[in-house]
Amino acid sequence: MAGLVTNIQGYSIHDGPGIRTVVFMKGCGLECRWCSNPECISPHAEIGLVKALCTKCGKCAGVCPNNALVFKIGKLPVIDRVRCNGCGECVAVCSYKALVLYGKPMTAEEIYDAVERDKMFYEASGGGVTVSGGEALLQPQLVCELFEKCHKAGIHTCIETAGCAAESALKQVLPLTDYVLYDIKHMNSDKHREYTGKTNELILANAKVVAASGVATLFRMPLIPGINDDVQNIKETVDFLKSLGITPRIELMPYHRLGKGKYESLNKKYSLSDILQPEPQHLESIVKAFESYGVECTISK
Repeated sequence: MAGLVTNIQGYSIHDGPGIRTVVFMKGCGLECRWCSNPECISPHAEIGLVKALCTKCGKCAGVCPNNALVFKIGKLPVIDRVRCNGCGECVAVCSYKALVLYGKPMTAEEIYDAVERDKMFYEASGGGVTVSGGEALLQPQLVCELFEKCHKAGIHTCIETAGCAAESALKQVLPLTDYVLYDIKHMNSDKHREYTGKTNELILANAKVVAASGVATLFRMPLIPGINDDVQNIKETVDFLKSLGITPRIELMPYHRLGKGKYESLNKKYSLSDILQPEPQHLESIVKAFESYGVECTISK
């Protein structure tokens, strides 16, 4: 079977142990306001326009089979998101790469062929392949097929998830997974819904399934100033981690704005423009707070 992939990124050192190749799957059940991969949220193929690269030549409008590109001489093309089906015809004629196709159909075999090329780096560093997104658990069969191929080749497998998917999908993927990166965004269900679009009951329930599976897991928290860095949320996160029956540890992922340009390319509003990246002193204070409660805490680099 084929699934939608937005990007395959090699030589990553931030998405699991060692040097890894990260496969970004398309589609997510959450819409976190701070998401740095907004192109992965929709389960459908999308076209992005990088305005700074556009020469306003109009070629794209001329080839669109759905008349989804509105072009006026001397102006940037406008994408009609209702008409656009993400076919990519416009991307093919854009000489300056101003148009980007987010979402390419790929089979497990095609993905494996891409990640297997870096096997020498995995072997030298203890790395492997990580499926991310979006939410990779929304395409469990594709992930399983990929991981089966990886295991046959001796390639370490990792899934990066927010746990917002059916428990059955999680249980389908876990037996083929060597390492889990699991995001805990907020312990208050109402605030979780306010900032991500969904409550957290399913996410916390799935976290218990992961902990009980025995698969090596690193819980992580995107640290968003003024949203989830208060003492109460830290204490509730600690209590939850300790309730899982495993050695409690967590990694902080400091807020950044690196995905802001992608929002602009998709004509989406970036709602956290007023929030600043946390200062090093503040990050250290959060680390010390977790450690004071007996939880090992590190900061993602």
